Amino acid sequence: MPDSASETVIIAAEESGGRLDRVLAARIPALSRSRLKALILAGQVRVITPSAHYTIRDPATEVKSGDIITVTLPPPEPAKPAGEAIPLNVVYEDDALIVIDKQSGLVVHPAAGHASGTLVNALIAHCGDSLSGIGGVKRPGIVHRLDKDTSGLMVAAKNDRAHRALSKQFANKREGPLKRGYLAFVWGAPGRPRGTIDAPLDRNPHARDKRAVREGGRAAVTHWQLLERFAGRDGKPVASLLACTLETGRTHQIRVHLAHIGHPILGDATYATGFKSKASRLGPQTQAALQALGRQALHAYLLAIEHPDTGQALEFRAELPGDLRRLRDAFAADGGEAASQRTE
Repeated sequence: MPDSASETVIIAAEESGGRLDRVLAARIPALSRSRLKALILAGQVRVITPSAHYTIRDPATEVKSGDIITVTLPPPEPAKPAGEAIPLNVVYEDDALIVIDKQSGLVVHPAAGHASGTLVNALIAHCGDSLSGIGGVKRPGIVHRLDKDTSGLMVAAKNDRAHRALSKQFANKREGPLKRGYLAFVWGAPGRPRGTIDAPLDRNPHARDKRAVREGGRAAVTHWQLLERFAGRDGKPVASLLACTLETGRTHQIRVHLAHIGHPILGDATYATGFKSKASRLGPQTQAALQALGRQALHAYLLAIEHPDTGQALEFRAELPGDLRRLRDAFAADGGEAASQRTE
């Protein structure tokens, strides 16, 4: 639909009970709860019952079974970030979505300290007027993100319909078609070929920009598989390559989970600080490659989604970028055949 027009989303309440803002957040995953609360307070939410039509302005209003709820989305505001001609590695693109292989060092959203030079700026320039406005500000419909220093696959929606469909897939990670796979170079080597980390995550009580495993936090599940072991100067395993898949998508999830089981990611300046001394066990080429890396050795290599329009299953893979290939090659060069032991 044209960007200048409003859009109305209609849902039917299936059962009584529950706050209006929570019910809407569960039924319209493309909109954040704070965004929905703002729409309620602005008079953009109405309830239709057999006997009355009325506007609700209280987010805590209890929803009743059979209520028809309409949410009017105002036209998106003009894009605040400016488009910038930042090179993008486009893996796939059509009228509904774009998949990119994000380079490390690229911030996803403009924020304090990163007002420009972000993926949003790049997508505004690349996509032009074909942008999802469902977030309230006309911008590319980014439905998930990667940390600045994590490379790999990301998908963005190019219209509101695609945004809602993709957001639903990312909200229903355990049962839907969505798959996300990561390759992580970690300190040490697990003693078994595969495992699952089921540990809730919350803000670190001592540093708000960090996450930690905490009782009562949000559920978080990471599955891992050992792919390769790498030996150090003494011939003993010093690091390994893991393939990780997610059931949930919490902030810093893989980084925190792997650190939690004693195998933090190489180069992670936030969660692997206690492992810096292990660098002395690396061979000279590996030490140089790790020092040149300057980031966590984490790459989103796999992304599988269902196309929001056709329902077709799409799967994308991205090879290790150059800096991680050099790290892998350095392990092999320092230790010869014994340095890299592939597991089946």
